[in-house]
Amino acid sequence: MEGLYQQTNKQVHEVQSYMGHLETSDKESVHLVENEIQARIDNIFSNLERLEILSSKEPPNKRQSAKLRVDQLKYDVQHLQTALRNFQHRRYLREQQERQREELLARTFTTNDSDTTIPIDETLQFNESLQSAHRGMDELIGSGTSILAGLRDQRVTLKGTHKKILDVANMLGLSNTVMRLIEKRAFQDKFLMLGGMALTCLIMFLVVQYLT
Repeated sequence: MEGLYQQTNKQVHEVQSYMGHLETSDKESVHLVENEIQARIDNIFSNLERLEILSSKEPPNKRQSAKLRVDQLKYDVQHLQTALRNFQHRRYLREQQERQREELLARTFTTNDSDTTIPIDETLQFNESLQSAHRGMDELIGSGTSILAGLRDQRVTLKGTHKKILDVANMLGLSNTVMRLIEKRAFQDKFLMLGGMALTCLIMFLVVQYLT
């Protein structure tokens, strides 16, 4: 297990370093860099599945420590995955704005006999306002998606940590009262997380309604 753990940990650091290439890549190569990073992340997730199985087979005195190390790697790579998705979303917004700007500049305006005055300024102003509204909605959706993804990642981490706390508590022989208090707190944290997700969705809905 130790060899696979060291290999996976090295891969995580390589992806962290590779993420810096995204901002400096040109339009032609950025897709290749994104694909390379995603492939590395997928490989890390595959290694983590094997590490979880191996950690469960460790001797009892080493099992908890091994599981915590694997969970830390999983936490790190989940954040890398979220960072990659956020970059791809921002890139998509930039490319969309550039396409809209090019389409507007390439548009041909014609006149007719009844009306030879074209309100180009008003058209440009309306287009800019529409783009601003779209950017606001896209950024809001992107932020909401990132928040929800972060909450899901935290839920997975908290769930794993909760299970390990219970395992450690059983090993230490804590009383049933303490165990119930731990479970009650985890239950309350779950409702707080769900409430935060619902509030985020409500705010996104209200802002979208306001912008439209």
